[in-house]
Amino acid sequence: MASVTEPAMAAPSGTSALRRRIVAAAIEQTAGSGWSSVTMARLADAVGVSRQTVYNEIGSKPALAEAMVLDELARFLAVVGRAFDEHPDDLVESIRAAVRAVLELAEDNTLLHAIVSATHGAGTDLLPLLTTHAGSLLTTAKAMLADRLATYDIPLDEPRLTTATDLVVRTVLSHVMQPSSTPAATADGIAWIAQRVLTAQP
Repeated sequence: MASVTEPAMAAPSGTSALRRRIVAAAIEQTAGSGWSSVTMARLADAVGVSRQTVYNEIGSKPALAEAMVLDELARFLAVVGRAFDEHPDDLVESIRAAVRAVLELAEDNTLLHAIVSATHGAGTDLLPLLTTHAGSLLTTAKAMLADRLATYDIPLDEPRLTTATDLVVRTVLSHVMQPSSTPAATADGIAWIAQRVLTAQP
């Protein structure tokens, strides 16, 4: 959930340019004046289409909320991908760099801050998408990390590797929501745990 002005990761195939514009406008409005102020009419005005067109592209407001969260997630996964690309031969350093990049991105993210603090009532519908109803977010993030881990020689069977992946993703998300230290210190701690779990001999 990067700054709303930062370029997003390439949208999935089949996502229309109009839908991306609507979601971007919703993120901008939520960060600026709160989720409760976002309406289909305001979005229609912002992107220059009719309100019915916005409904046709997005559907319900809860669907819009999920689209916003997943759009911001794409920005986070982009920096994770870059971290792994920069350390193709060092699993632990890849994880350390990825975690630090994610947490540094979260520090300056206005939408995330609005959700977590419930500023202007923003958290009413959006906060559960990062906590109790974070299924889509977790599934997407774990799938991406699993793909990256598959390129390394990790001495774990599939069930244990799946458990370790879930642990890393959930731990990072908890620190995104409620930091307990600096991004660098947290990244060092998670990398230390990852080294002992992912490199352990069965």
